[in-house]
Amino acid sequence: MNDFSVHRIIGRGGFGEVYGCRKADTGKMYAMKCLDKKRIKMKQGEMLALNERNMLQAVSTGIDCPFIVCMTYAFHTPDKLCFILDLMNGGDLHYHLSQHGIFSEDEMKFYAAEVILGLEHMHKRCIVYRDLKPANILLDENGHIRISDLGLACDFSKKKPHASVGTHGYMAPEVLSKGTSYDSCADWFSFGCMLYKLLKGHSPFRQHKTKDKLEIDKMTLTMNVELPESFSLELKNLLEMLLQRDVSKRLGCMGNGADEVKMHNFFCGIDWHQVYIQKYTPPLVPPRGEVNAADAFDIGSFDEEDTKGIKLNDADQDLYKMFSLTISERLELHSESGNNKPELIFMDQVEDISSDFILHKNENCIQIRINDGTRDGRIILTNSDEIGLKEWSSSLRSAHKISQDLLGSMAKKAGKIYGSERDVNKSMYIFGANCSTKTSNGSN
Repeated sequence: MNDFSVHRIIGRGGFGEVYGCRKADTGKMYAMKCLDKKRIKMKQGEMLALNERNMLQAVSTGIDCPFIVCMTYAFHTPDKLCFILDLMNGGDLHYHLSQHGIFSEDEMKFYAAEVILGLEHMHKRCIVYRDLKPANILLDENGHIRISDLGLACDFSKKKPHASVGTHGYMAPEVLSKGTSYDSCADWFSFGCMLYKLLKGHSPFRQHKTKDKLEIDKMTLTMNVELPESFSLELKNLLEMLLQRDVSKRLGCMGNGADEVKMHNFFCGIDWHQVYIQKYTPPLVPPRGEVNAADAFDIGSFDEEDTKGIKLNDADQDLYKMFSLTISERLELHSESGNNKPELIFMDQVEDISSDFILHKNENCIQIRINDGTRDGRIILTNSDEIGLKEWSSSLRSAHKISQDLLGSMAKKAGKIYGSERDVNKSMYIFGANCSTKTSNGSN
C-alpha cells in the first residue's frame, strides 16, 4: 500500500471504494479498488471477491485489450483487498447519457464497435461478462471506452453458469430462466439492450420507465420489442437479431461469435483494425479539468457500525493467501546455457508453438520450436500460475498466426514492388533461444 499515494474517491460498490492513486516510483496514475474484508465476510462475498481477481487476471494477461479495464497489480492488507486498475477519468456512459442526451446511430456505432472488441476479448477466454450496461462502460480522457467491473464475470470453460445475476432490463432470457445454463451468448442480448438504451434513454424492457423488477423480467421473457420507425433498416435488423430470445437464432450465437456481429450490415464500412488501434474519432470528449463523475460528497461512505461486530480470524486470512499478483508488462528470458546475452531469433524462424503443454523440470511449459536453417532449437516458457500460462499459450499462438499472415502479405507486396519476393522476414524478430523464462515478478 505504501507504494501508492491515494487521492480522491471516485466510486463505491457493495464491498468497498475506488480511489484515484499514483504509483510512487513511476508517477503513473491508476485506479485503486479497495474491498473491505469485514464487509466481504458480512455479505458472504469471499468467492465473489476471489472470482473478480481471477477474471481480471484472465483478461489482463497476454495480449492487451484496450477496451477492458485491466489490472496491473493485486495485493492485500490485513483489512483490504486491493486491485490496481487502469484509470478511466472520463466518466461512464450512463453519466454522459444523462448529460449529453440520447446518442445518434453513428455516435452509438462508435461505442458499439469498441464494446464488441472488448466482449470478443473476454469470450475468447471463455468468460461471460453478465453485467453489460452503460454504467459499466467507462471513458478515458480522449473519449475511448473500456468495459469495467468484472465482479459478475464468470469462466464457462469447464462448467456453464446458471445463476440469475446481472441488472434487470439487460439480462438475457436464459439468465432469467431458473436452472437454465448459458454462456457468452447472454452478453450479446445484453449488448442489444445497451445499444437501445443509448438510442432511446431506457432499456427496451423498461417501458414507461417502470422500476418494477418483476415486470421488467416478465417483459424480457415474453415481449417482442417494437422498434421505432426512426431507426434505420440496418439498425432495426441488428437489434432484432441481438434481442432474439431463441439463443440459436441470436446474432453472435450461431457459431462465429463476435465475427457475426462485426459482419452485420449496420457495421458495413468499419475497419476493425482501425477500431482496435483507436483511430476513429470519439463522438464525445470528456471535459478536461473536470471530474466526470459524482461528487465525493454524493458518493458517500460506508457506515462503520455495519461491520463493528465482524472479526477476521486466521481462516479468513488464509482465503486470501494467493491473492497478491503482478501482471508482468515485461518478460525476462534467461538462457539455459548461462549466457546472459540473448540470441537473436527472427520471426520466420519460429516454426511452431505447442498447443499442449510439455513437462520440463517438473513444470508445465509452452514449447516454441525454431529452425534457423542450420539447426533445430526450442524456447521453453513457463509460469507458476496455471491460468496465466494457459492465457499466455493462447496469446502466443494467436500472435504467431498473425505474424505469419503479416509476413506472407509483406512478401507479396514486395513481389509486386520489386518483381520478386524480397526477404522481408528479417524485419521482425524476437529474443531468446534454448531458453526458459521468468516473469518480471519472479514467477518461474
